Amino acid sequence: MKIRAGLGYDVHRLVEGRELWLCGVKLQHEKGLLGHSDADVALHALCDALLGAAALGDIGKHFPPSDDAYKGIDSKLLLERCVAMVRERGYEVGNVDITICAERPKINPYISEMRECVAEVMQIPSDDVSIKATTTEKLGFTGREEGVSAYAIALLECR
Repeated sequence: MKIRAGLGYDVHRLVEGRELWLCGVKLQHEKGLLGHSDADVALHALCDALLGAAALGDIGKHFPPSDDAYKGIDSKLLLERCVAMVRERGYEVGNVDITICAERPKINPYISEMRECVAEVMQIPSDDVSIKATTTEKLGFTGREEGVSAYAIALLECR
């Protein structure tokens, strides 16, 4: 069986006056992520991982921030489209693993809901979705609570 792996990374700045969306779930926090879409940094990293594994480029190529069609778009829709592109290339998602880097808010209380949300959007079992959270021990832009970053890896299997 042929398999392919892709790695994704994204970062967005935390600002006042925006909602905080991570893995398709709205978190309670005084700040949200700045971006052209809903700025769901974790789903953006996952989109890049999927697209990279299928050698389809990156999220900016398919959903450019210069295109008003994507202004404020729900990143779950972008993920849905990325999964469809991967399947059109003859691949199925084996599993995905996401790591979210943020000092606050605490992510762990949301992880079960996030896993279910990502699994539903991707139409895969939630057992094939791993989501973890970490801090950067107060170091760097994440540690100063200026932004949130996320890493994702996706394994694709050839049908």
